[in-house]
Amino acid sequence: MSILSNLTDRRVWAKYLKSLKYATYCMFHPFDGFWDLTHEKRGSMAAAHTIVIAVLITRLLSLEHTSFLFSNVYWPEVNILQQCLSVLLPLVIFVLGNWGMTTLFEGKGTLANVYMATCYALAPFVILQLPMIVLSNWITMDEASFYTVLNTVSLVWAGGLIVCAMMQIHDYGLGKTLLFILISLFAMAVIVFLMLLFFTLVGDGVGYFTSIYKEITFRLY
Repeated sequence: MSILSNLTDRRVWAKYLKSLKYATYCMFHPFDGFWDLTHEKRGSMAAAHTIVIAVLITRLLSLEHTSFLFSNVYWPEVNILQQCLSVLLPLVIFVLGNWGMTTLFEGKGTLANVYMATCYALAPFVILQLPMIVLSNWITMDEASFYTVLNTVSLVWAGGLIVCAMMQIHDYGLGKTLLFILISLFAMAVIVFLMLLFFTLVGDGVGYFTSIYKEITFRLY
């Protein structure tokens, strides 16, 4: 009943839309924006989830509708689940790696703070990439440099915002923030290695017991 009442409560929707709109403030005022995002509770997990979903939709739209002049992706062969995981897994692993490392060295951001700030930092990717999909179908190869510049700006802008976000939520200086982002990338590599090792061992274990089962059934029947 409470969930239904929240969905129909205009104040809840107004608060959600306000927190979602706040992403544009963080884009242009990153230091004040990301400080207030967590310390003044200007952000929300619902808005962060929305931005992630928007990134996924933008990624899929880009693969399907970007002009063949700028993309050699054949849409019928695209695995949608794989493309979504290619965005979600790095995001989750970065958040876990950064939170885990900074917690050991006086980082003030919680796991929720790191996730929320990282999601808000991805807003430029959505805002710039969506018009670029349309633009790619209107420009020629002679104007490709314009498309390339906008694509680079969207990625660099998002990356710069992530740096600013980590500075503000952990209360680190620039040097320490860059150091721990590098450490977070190393932690990501370790996590991926452990995941691969785990699934390899599970696969080998399943294969071993499957072979035993087949051997038993073969001898019995």
